[in-house]
Amino acid sequence: MLHHRAMTVTMIKKRMADGSTCKKCVEAEDMLRRRGAWDRVDQVVWADESDPESPGMVLAERFGVTLAPFFLIGDPSDDPTVYISALKLHRALLASSPPHAAKDDGPRTANTEPLDIIRTALETHGPRTAIAFSGAEDVAVIDLASKTGLPFEVFVLDTGRLHPETLRFIETVRVHYGIGIQVMAPDSAALEAFVAERGLFSFYDEGHKPCCGIRKVAPLRRALAGRPAWITGQRRDQNPATRGELQAVEADTAFGTDAQPLMKINPLAAWTSEDVWRYLRDHDVPTNPLHAEGYPSIGCAPCTRPVGPDQHEREGRWWWENDTKRECGLHTASAANETS
Repeated sequence: MLHHRAMTVTMIKKRMADGSTCKKCVEAEDMLRRRGAWDRVDQVVWADESDPESPGMVLAERFGVTLAPFFLIGDPSDDPTVYISALKLHRALLASSPPHAAKDDGPRTANTEPLDIIRTALETHGPRTAIAFSGAEDVAVIDLASKTGLPFEVFVLDTGRLHPETLRFIETVRVHYGIGIQVMAPDSAALEAFVAERGLFSFYDEGHKPCCGIRKVAPLRRALAGRPAWITGQRRDQNPATRGELQAVEADTAFGTDAQPLMKINPLAAWTSEDVWRYLRDHDVPTNPLHAEGYPSIGCAPCTRPVGPDQHEREGRWWWENDTKRECGLHTASAANETS
């Protein structure tokens, strides 16, 4: 436990060669301010990228730290404790803070900020934690995950019916972030048998769930096998009927088992569509060009169409079905279990 009155908290921030502050330093300070913990930082010492003799660079060399920011708990001239994670420092600070010290910023931050949720997930579950990449929300998650500096994996479900624009977009994201993306395809034998029996467009007559089970749910089950956790871009307001109670962190009972537990991380659960698009614009995150053509929610080409300005984003998915619970089975336990 950190007793603030008896110790000094020093933050070492990095100043880039162009005079700007490193992005991770800005994010760390912002997080501490939101949590009501910034006033527990006693001093800031700058590490100037262009000056190896600047006080912060000297401290970084002394303690063998290569990442910014980092924190020293205790007298920097003595033998302080070194924190390289603002989140871990935050926990230490709050452990000795009065209950009211943390600031409540309302629904959007009630379950902590997405960056914090993702960083905690990657620190807790390790590099085998995977992001399921499909829509705009998922690219925001990839962007946030890349800011943590921690390793993670990404997979995408190629159903065989995706728009050409979506396929090109997957490559754009891969190159933009310099990451590997595991492409999961349907089992060829199972798909061939399904199409031979029901045809290529059976979903228009019998509903989309059997087709989604073959093309999406079964490949997802393979993608998640052996993983400790996965991260999604789900939001509560995407579909209040099925996602209204979505939690930022929850046990996945659809794809996990007692023998092989699986955690599901939904860092954008409390965000709205406006929050997502504000983030994408502010951080120059690449987006699928179909969004500009009126597709807010993009799935397989035969099952997705643009929506009007007064329509909910999910109304463009499986529009021929009279069903308010439009899900493909990736995020509903019953549908997932039906295909197991």
